[in-house]
Amino acid sequence: MSRHILAIDQGTTGTTVLILDDHLKVRARVNQEYPQIYPRPGWVEHDPEAIWDSTQATIQGALSQGGIEPSSIAAIGITNQRETSVIWRRRDNRPVHNAIVWQCRRTAEFCSQLKEQGLEELYRERTGLVLDPYFSGTKIRWMLDQVEGVRAAAEAGELAFGTIDTFLVWRLSGGQAHVTDVSNASRTLLMNLHDLSWDEELLGHMGVPSNLLPEILPSSGVFGHTQGLEVLPDGIPIAGIAGDQQAALFGQVCFSAGEAKCTYGTGAFLLMNTGTEPVKSERGLLTTVAWKLGDEVHYALEGSAFIAGAAVQWLRDGLGIIQSAPEIEALASTVSDAGGVTFVPALTGLGAPHWRPEAKGLICGIDRGTTRAHLARAALEGVALQNADILTAMEADSGVALSALKVDGGAAANNLLMQFQADILNVPIVRPTMLETTALGAGLLAGLGSGVWTDTDEAKAAWQTDQRFEPAMNAEERSTHLERWQDAVGRA
Repeated sequence: MSRHILAIDQGTTGTTVLILDDHLKVRARVNQEYPQIYPRPGWVEHDPEAIWDSTQATIQGALSQGGIEPSSIAAIGITNQRETSVIWRRRDNRPVHNAIVWQCRRTAEFCSQLKEQGLEELYRERTGLVLDPYFSGTKIRWMLDQVEGVRAAAEAGELAFGTIDTFLVWRLSGGQAHVTDVSNASRTLLMNLHDLSWDEELLGHMGVPSNLLPEILPSSGVFGHTQGLEVLPDGIPIAGIAGDQQAALFGQVCFSAGEAKCTYGTGAFLLMNTGTEPVKSERGLLTTVAWKLGDEVHYALEGSAFIAGAAVQWLRDGLGIIQSAPEIEALASTVSDAGGVTFVPALTGLGAPHWRPEAKGLICGIDRGTTRAHLARAALEGVALQNADILTAMEADSGVALSALKVDGGAAANNLLMQFQADILNVPIVRPTMLETTALGAGLLAGLGSGVWTDTDEAKAAWQTDQRFEPAMNAEERSTHLERWQDAVGRA
């Protein structure tokens, strides 16, 4: 019987399941979206049960689509939206509150309080992160303090916390495994980056009891086994986990120090493999764990822009400029430039390297000649210009000038965006044949963790270039774009 790997890519707007054969060829792919919840301006939530329902539905759909026997699944890999946080009751699996999504800004005031206490450098040194609402720790604190009865139940050991990987493993294993991997744990503000364990001092400052937290494990290896599911038989190993951006770095075969990728999803995320030692950023980037295989840890520098594909969704849903996201490329292509319009997509604050949670989105340079096509083009350019800020900081911190940037994610299919990205960065953009490298990375980690493969050669063999975008913009035009962008960012 053929062996298959089931890769679950649990993202911000939906869940995708890929089934890969033992040569990493895609045999089935099914996606299902689920609702976003916005209780107040700046607050973003998900219903954990909707996430679980979408996961089961996409597993069943992928098996049916590929005509694949569930008994042929050799291992399961999970990749996930990373900082999104859930707390649930151990006895009945019921969440105590909606999941608080990584985009949510409700804990900005608490982050400011921690900074006022002089704790920012301690967290920076121990975790490689900044004190920002983006990360999981302050979300846990909010639920402990704001949801009635949760702190007492947590201190009594009745509750479990997890990022979405942990929540899915718990459900897939019938509540037998409460675990996470180092890449997800490194996004909580609670894990010591140097010894890869929960840090008691940081837990104390954050007010989070340690018995709430999962066990931290390497990214590849057996985390648990399926149990009590309708869609899969018992006993399948869950053998690979990585946060979505680290999984994409792995799926892009960026196995060596200095190799980098950008994923265009709801946000845009640039990661550079920095090797087996963490590199401290002096320019507002994050130092994070890329993955751990056996005893070897790889670290990465990361810069995140909170809004990328979400800007296109806003043009569609908020302004009605387009009817579907793919329309934006054709619309933007009807004009030769943005007509002097600059769009800063700070719809949920600014991430790296600025870290300004209070920043607001900005569209400037509008005149009577501005059309919806100019706005569409400016939105795409704004996504690329955010990345220019990040890459400039990344090259300075690492001391490495990139020779090329690999790209993936849904918006990487947009040729206009990719060409402008190459132009504004002045480096080639390399797009692979398989854009869903996040799921590919999770599948590869699961195959390695379950013994389907013994090394990463299969990934290198599977990775193929679809298109390479060479810079074509002259230095003067590039400088004009960047100056206009910096002026706009300063006002956002």
